[in-house]
Amino acid sequence: MAAIDVILIIIYFTLSVAIALIMRKRAGGSTEDFFLSGRKMPWWLAGTAMVATTFAADTPLAVTELVARNGIAGNWLWWNMVAGTVLTVFFFAKLWRRANILTDVEFIELRYSGPSAAFLRGFKAVYLGVFMNVIIMGWVNLAMASILKIMFGIDDDHVLWYIIGAMTIVGIYSAISGLWGVAVTDLFQFVVAMAGCIVLAFVILGVPEIGGVRGLAASLPEHVFDFFPAVSFAPAAAAAGVMTLSASAFIAHIAIQWWSSWYPGNEPGGGGYVAQRMMSARDERHSQIATLWFAIAHYAVRPWPWIIVALASLVLYPHLQYPREGYIMAMRDHLPPGLLGFLIAAFLAAYMSTISTHLNWGSSYIINDLYRRFIRKEAGERHYVLVSRIVTIILVIISSLLIKVMSSITGAWEFIIECGAGLGLVLILRWYWWRLNAWSEIVAMIVPILAYGIPRLAAGLLRPGENYEPFVKFPESLFFIAGVTTLSWIIITFITKPVEKEKLMSFYRQVRPGGPGWSDIRRACGNCNGGQEPLLRLLVNWLLGIALVYTALFSIGKIIFAFYLTGFTLLGITVILFVVLVWRLKEKVD
Repeated sequence: MAAIDVILIIIYFTLSVAIALIMRKRAGGSTEDFFLSGRKMPWWLAGTAMVATTFAADTPLAVTELVARNGIAGNWLWWNMVAGTVLTVFFFAKLWRRANILTDVEFIELRYSGPSAAFLRGFKAVYLGVFMNVIIMGWVNLAMASILKIMFGIDDDHVLWYIIGAMTIVGIYSAISGLWGVAVTDLFQFVVAMAGCIVLAFVILGVPEIGGVRGLAASLPEHVFDFFPAVSFAPAAAAAGVMTLSASAFIAHIAIQWWSSWYPGNEPGGGGYVAQRMMSARDERHSQIATLWFAIAHYAVRPWPWIIVALASLVLYPHLQYPREGYIMAMRDHLPPGLLGFLIAAFLAAYMSTISTHLNWGSSYIINDLYRRFIRKEAGERHYVLVSRIVTIILVIISSLLIKVMSSITGAWEFIIECGAGLGLVLILRWYWWRLNAWSEIVAMIVPILAYGIPRLAAGLLRPGENYEPFVKFPESLFFIAGVTTLSWIIITFITKPVEKEKLMSFYRQVRPGGPGWSDIRRACGNCNGGQEPLLRLLVNWLLGIALVYTALFSIGKIIFAFYLTGFTLLGITVILFVVLVWRLKEKVD
């Protein structure tokens, strides 16, 4: 790199650390300050922090893998999740803020009771805060390792030490500044990361081998630019060169995945760091608007610069063993001094914003839902903040080591989706149906892991010497895993005792969920209906929100690829939907 590149990277690091130091005093007073910013975060900061966290160093590389496999339509692996994200906006954002809890895992003992609830809370604290969390940070580190190896020529034996060094820097400022520092640096890092990706897209389109959007279109098969996959009932159709999904795979993505699978940032019913941001918002309105902004920015604003570079990398580097590396090689080979340093800073920004959130979020589970709940219950707030900072550093070390065993980012995405298939419906219904209990959720967490692993074990026993590949692969596997899981938790729900009525009444008075699923409890509470909205109204808002996000997404894409009539028509529909939705959100409900 040129001297100007190094200077830009140093400036970026300096500003990130400076923000953390400025915000450190806001984090030290209590665990509520450290993990929830004292519940004073404005919507624009909370929503942007959600978007920044889901924009990691791995995200452009994973999108490049998806485009290399199945063209633009390959992004339906995550575009199908719009329905679940928008569901959170209208059905759950206000409820999370009303719950007045520190973590979404604490919700378990707000909603359920008894030893089963205590077990579930402790189990989820470890399962999500450690196991799932370090897997997520592991694939982010895998992407960062690819960047370091290609950009700087670092070999496999030494790249781990660079990852540990980067993680340590992030861990230190996360431990110092808490959620206030994480959110403010998220805002700064998101602006840098998005600006960098947009600059890269423009530069790559100007490369002579690409020749702009028209040249790109002329260099690749037409089907690569399709926004929707071709759906076929004939397995041989893929041989014709068209990017196809089987009808069963398409149905699995559109009709099963979005509501059934737990996935970080897109949990059905909200949860994880999205719930953390909603609970940190100033009030219910800020919580809802923050999540709506997240949905629009996450799906419609972010992906197109990545997709452009991914398509260009298919032209520039057509035979890569790991297609994700094409994105990095485009940076390395075609950016001039100054812009190269800016792009590396952009990737560092994306990396650090995600890691810092996951460190803060994961340690919140370990401290609030394991350590304080079961190990040391009566310590002072400063003690818990100190232990939170220690746990943050421990998570840094564990997640850094995972790059030794991971090989594919999208493979890790698929693993997470499959291992949570079927759990999502429980996470949705626990807010709207009183009969669910802790055992329902315990079974819904354990069964998908078994349903994921047992077919692979059976395949290995029946086909010794081969890889442990199941007979039914992703995404068709979701039918089996989600089906078995859903049947299991429904049976367990009806053969186990319901939550005590007093606990249900206490939960209802605090959270005030609507719908017929609480009618008996509502009557027992004296018909306390304050703050509720009719489910039909919420359903209409949800459908309008889904249409808003998809029309925004596709209008931008059509305009980029010079389909101006279609693009601006969709953009006009997007504006109309936005105005209607804003009016409906402002309208008073009796």
